[in-house]
Amino acid sequence: MFLIQSCLQCTILLVAGWPWLHLKSQFFHLGQRQKAHLLSSPLSLPLSSQKRVMYGSARSSFQSSEYTNNPPWQKLLWVKQNYPDNYVDGTFLEELQRNVNVRSYDYWTMVYESGVITQQVSSVVIFIAIFIYLQVHSLSGNHLIWTGSLLTGIGYVSWDLIIRSNYEFKRQRVAKSAFFFYITLLGLSPILKTLTSQTSDDTIWALTVCCFLANVLFHDYKTQAKSIKIPGSLSTNAAIFASVLLASRLDTNVDVFGLLSFAVEWFSLFPIFRRHLKDLNPLIQIGVTVAMLLTCVALFIQISKAVVFLYILGFCFLTFVCPYWLIFIQKYKNEIHGPWDEARPRLQRANRRNMYRKRTSN
Repeated sequence: MFLIQSCLQCTILLVAGWPWLHLKSQFFHLGQRQKAHLLSSPLSLPLSSQKRVMYGSARSSFQSSEYTNNPPWQKLLWVKQNYPDNYVDGTFLEELQRNVNVRSYDYWTMVYESGVITQQVSSVVIFIAIFIYLQVHSLSGNHLIWTGSLLTGIGYVSWDLIIRSNYEFKRQRVAKSAFFFYITLLGLSPILKTLTSQTSDDTIWALTVCCFLANVLFHDYKTQAKSIKIPGSLSTNAAIFASVLLASRLDTNVDVFGLLSFAVEWFSLFPIFRRHLKDLNPLIQIGVTVAMLLTCVALFIQISKAVVFLYILGFCFLTFVCPYWLIFIQKYKNEIHGPWDEARPRLQRANRRNMYRKRTSN
């Protein structure tokens, strides 16, 4: 047994060492000049040594004195220069700029501005609570219609007094549009009530959640109060579509009409009014945020205490944790600008172009 193991070991050594023995025998048969050339070649060195030799020679040739007699290098593409295309001089990184667009945020300012987001989330929560009250017959559709119309009228009068509008025809046009809207929606209520009668409840709930998420995510949080147009068409359409889906699960046409009219007032008109209140006084913005928070808690405390707990937890997270989180991660931002950035054309304004054309024509 020992003899067999010894024979196997000798066979393995011979097989493994035969190529090296063959190369060694050929090396001894070479001449002295051929041996010196073979030993001086970079390929005869290990891989790491080969890299050092090749990269070192390339670097030395690139940094050699062959460009010293050339004119100074210029960062211009339209000038023919005696330099490679990837050549840069020692001043290339002197124009490096870091974090040029970084803004420093104040914590309490961020907390104040987060009220716009929490107000939109609270709007969705309040609307869902009103739908639940309508579905379980704890709230009448007539009461919702009169309450929504009264609050909308008060809001329009307040907004009219804020902007101090003196145009009588605008008020008449608004009243006429509101009248036709209510008549049209009242006529479509029976159709909307049976619109999704063949669709399962699970599908309706899933689509409603997706639409309300789209309403919160795509809401126009940047629009200023000077813009009177309905903010965020995608967000508003998603909320109205979710309202139609929920209204199709109500029992009477009055409830459907009340919920849809309230949806238009709540998701289309109320955000505009909130922007005007925010620009009017910062304290009003805080008051509206707190009032909507208390309204959500008061409406959902009888429906589900778990939802109230999750809502308060999310409200605190958006209001106090997210601003601190944003300020904390600012120190990890590393934005660089330099001469490698693409060129940005500067276009003339329309009035300057017109002035230039007038001067050239004269």
